[in-house]
Amino acid sequence: MTIDIRCPKTISRTLRALVCLAAVWGLAAVPSVISLSGNQAFAASRAVPTSFTELAKKASPSVVNIRSQRVVKSHGRSQMPFGPNDPFGDFFEWFFRDQMPRGHKQQSLGTGFIIDTDGYILTNNHVVEKADEIKVKLDDGREYNASIIGRDPKTDLALIRIESDGPLVPMTLGDSDKLEVGEWVVAIGNPFGLGNTVTAGIVSAKYRQIGAGSYDNFIQTDASINPGNSGGPLLNISGDVVGINTAIFSQTGGSIGIGFAIPINMAKELLPQLKRGKVVRGWLGVMIQKITPELKDKLKLKDEHGALVSGVTSGGPAEKSGIERGDVIVAFDDKKIEEMKDLPYIVGTTPVGKVVTVEVIRKGKKKSFEVEIGKLEGAEAPKTSSGEESPDFGFAVEEITPELAARWRLPVTSGVVVSQVESGSPAQEAGLKPGDIILEIDQEPVKDLVGFNRMIASYKEGDTILFLLNRRDATLYLTLKLEP
Repeated sequence: MTIDIRCPKTISRTLRALVCLAAVWGLAAVPSVISLSGNQAFAASRAVPTSFTELAKKASPSVVNIRSQRVVKSHGRSQMPFGPNDPFGDFFEWFFRDQMPRGHKQQSLGTGFIIDTDGYILTNNHVVEKADEIKVKLDDGREYNASIIGRDPKTDLALIRIESDGPLVPMTLGDSDKLEVGEWVVAIGNPFGLGNTVTAGIVSAKYRQIGAGSYDNFIQTDASINPGNSGGPLLNISGDVVGINTAIFSQTGGSIGIGFAIPINMAKELLPQLKRGKVVRGWLGVMIQKITPELKDKLKLKDEHGALVSGVTSGGPAEKSGIERGDVIVAFDDKKIEEMKDLPYIVGTTPVGKVVTVEVIRKGKKKSFEVEIGKLEGAEAPKTSSGEESPDFGFAVEEITPELAARWRLPVTSGVVVSQVESGSPAQEAGLKPGDIILEIDQEPVKDLVGFNRMIASYKEGDTILFLLNRRDATLYLTLKLEP
């Protein structure tokens, strides 16, 4: 086939050039004329698709809508007509307490996607967290009850499972490390409960930190993501999952073109542990900070690469191996630490008990240390040995570090502090507040997070706990009753 491109001579030179360029561009749609190779073929493979129809048809059977429900308990006067400090609270409590609502059902909508024929589904932790009931609806209308297999709040990942009476179509998990900024991506989800919706955009950025936690490493995209899309897949133009849609930046609650997805490679690394029901992370026992140009000059470093050790946990793996405050960690287990944010994720995914080589720069000289990785202890109480669920305390704690003490203006630099109190929880009703330092539990001293977890694990539903707290340099006792 021969194509003759002629530009009219009666128009201006500039306009004639534009017409010719448009004509040549149009040839891209004629594969029988153009032969591409090398870099041209690579560029063409990532060119603007003419349609996402086939991709949507292929992916839709694997994307599910998730509806979770939980009963939110109401405590005391939180349901008073004029709020918890209602001046007529005693009146309503005395005459209408039997008619006062004590709880309500709270529903949330989200998305997930099938990853194998056994019924495993990946989604976000915040979609199913604390759910009493989870319903999964497939694209063909089938609906199933789902159970939680494993959750990881630190990365906002969750694995759930359904028992299907028919065939399931799993998605192919791609390689998010190969994703390029500017590449086309497609998001499929359940925005505002409208059912499977397809949106397209590009990768705006990679390795974004948005303050969600220590393991921030988000893909940023301008593909529309709205409430209900959480947990849905982000696909490349081959239809492979490269991310899990998780969050948006918005002042209105709707998409403004700034969405964030968890890289699928992070989920793939955690999948084996999620299937076992629990994610266990490695622990180095250091506090780190970013190396600024000023610190680089002061420490006489060649560049700003690495993570500066600002503190070492007493008795932790780093201290036992000889790592000190002021060291700059530049490599961990043969992996280079380019930036401070690289280290927490690499350490966290290292198996507990593994001996690794950590390279540091100390006063201008490179040193190596052999470190046996410990186990990162979380703030949540562990499961009891009887297999029953631990009661819901309604608050979270953190181990006090010098940095945390400075940020919260705490009078001590060690111990355990309340970092969060859930609204309407037994902890809030008891009077616990963020910033409270827990000194004692039932008149036994609390020295660190490990001790706190050990002590709190012994309580069960119906028990009452006596806390001794330090609040703004004053001490007080509070009791917390663990309701069923």
